[in-house]
Amino acid sequence: MTYRMTVSPDFSPDFIAGWYIFNTWLQNQLSEAIHLELFDSFDDQRKEIQEDKIDLIFANPYDASTLIRDKGFIAVAAPSGKADEAVICVGTDSDISCVEDLKENCNVSMADDPEVNTIGMIMLEPADLNKGNVNISELSNYVMVAKSLINQQSDVGFFLKESYDNMSKFIKSQIRPIIASEISVITHSFLVGPQLINRVDDIRKLLNDMHNLEKGPGVLASLGFEHWVNQEQEDAEFMIDLMDTLIT
Repeated sequence: MTYRMTVSPDFSPDFIAGWYIFNTWLQNQLSEAIHLELFDSFDDQRKEIQEDKIDLIFANPYDASTLIRDKGFIAVAAPSGKADEAVICVGTDSDISCVEDLKENCNVSMADDPEVNTIGMIMLEPADLNKGNVNISELSNYVMVAKSLINQQSDVGFFLKESYDNMSKFIKSQIRPIIASEISVITHSFLVGPQLINRVDDIRKLLNDMHNLEKGPGVLASLGFEHWVNQEQEDAEFMIDLMDTLIT
C-alpha cells in the first residue's frame, strides 16, 4: 500500500525540494511506500482531507483541529523554535506606517489561512477595523497576496511570518511589514492518520531522534528546521483550544 503525505500550502517554495528529500528519507526509515502530494491552495488540500485521501501531514493549527478531532489523526512532532506568527505588510511605497493609519473601507488581502487571518484581524482592532468595515480579497497563496500589494490592489496584506521571511529578495524589496504578532505558542504539527496508527510510535521516535540519525541533520536543513520536538496529543489539543478561542 502507498500512503499519501502532504504539507500545509503556506510553506515557502524554497523548501519544495526539501519536502521531497524528507519524504524519501521517511520512506527509507519506515520501509513504507509514501507519496508526497503538494497543493497550491488550501481549498484543494482540504478537499483531499475531507475525502480521507491524506495519511501524513505537516499541518497548520487550523487544519490540525479538523484532522485531530474529526479525522482521528495523532500529533507526533513540531519543529523546534518555529512558532506561527502573523505579519501585516504594505507596499514599499505606501504611506501607511502603522495600523492606526488604516481607515474604514481599506483593501485587505489574505490567503485562505484562518489562523493567520484571525490573528491579522485582531491586529487591525486598534484602527477600529473589523471584517464588516474593510474590503477583503481572499487569494490562493501568499505570493498572490504579495503581488496584490506590489500592484497596489490592496492596502495591506496578511502573511504567515515564516512565509514572509522566506520570500524572495525581489518580492521583499517591494513590500514591508508594519506589525507582527508575538503569541509564541502556536505551531504547525506533524500528524499521522488512522491508516498508519500502528506506526505512530515509530514515526514519533524517528522524528524526535532525526537530528541524531544518519543524514538526518542534512534533511532537516533542507526543510529549514534545526530539529523536531515531541508533541503529545494533549499539546495539540491545547493549541486547538487556543485557536478556537481566538477565532470565536
